[in-house]
Amino acid sequence: MVGQAIGFVGAGRVARIILGGLKKAGRMPAKIVASDVNADVLKQLKSAFPEAQTVLNNNREAASQDLVFLGLHPPAMPGSLAEIKDSLRPGAIVISLAPKLSIARLTEGLAGFDRIARLIPNAASIIGEGYNPVAFSGALSLQEKEQIVHLLSPLGKCPEVAEDKLEAYAVVTAMGPTYLWFQWHELRNLAESFGMSAKEAETGVAEMVAGAIKTLVGSGMPADEVMDLIPVKPLGEEEANIKAMYRARLEPLYKKLKG
Repeated sequence: MVGQAIGFVGAGRVARIILGGLKKAGRMPAKIVASDVNADVLKQLKSAFPEAQTVLNNNREAASQDLVFLGLHPPAMPGSLAEIKDSLRPGAIVISLAPKLSIARLTEGLAGFDRIARLIPNAASIIGEGYNPVAFSGALSLQEKEQIVHLLSPLGKCPEVAEDKLEAYAVVTAMGPTYLWFQWHELRNLAESFGMSAKEAETGVAEMVAGAIKTLVGSGMPADEVMDLIPVKPLGEEEANIKAMYRARLEPLYKKLKG
């Protein structure tokens, strides 16, 4: 069965997110080996997940498991691929968590090893509510794909998508919370300053956000009609500037990831 022994090459945020989702669901694998070049990062992971074996500056040990997650930034990938290519088991599966590097480039960096999947992780996976698009290489069987999706199911939804769309998902779904969280948090702070209790503010903002999303995507109404349901728009004069900011920041980011 895929995933009885997993390795993390890179033990930072994304490793903690994935292990957090698995632990919350009671689905931790029998063996976990995590490597990193930063001792503090390993200490933080070990504190949260005592069952994990942590190894400093030893990617080969992490890569010798039957399911290997590559949790590195794209610039660090080429050197790490060269380091671990001889440590991979013939029947292992490598799951890259990074945008930009295609399955073809990963295969090249791993000296022809092609049992690869690419996953764009989402922070909400830490509580089992993530949206984690995945693409598979042709070397993986249908059964192996199903086993990977089953292993990842505690993290939330893991739809299979075309590989050439993963960078778009990275910008929209992986980084998306950062565009919104601080706004929702500020609304919560304002609500408390207006006299709501902390619980009332938290519940009010959470329920508003959930309902607003459902109305926009599930009402069957055109988007412009949905956005016209509320006559008073305190930030209406800023909408054009906010839209321009999104495009100015995110379009170059997407092009950089696709380049």
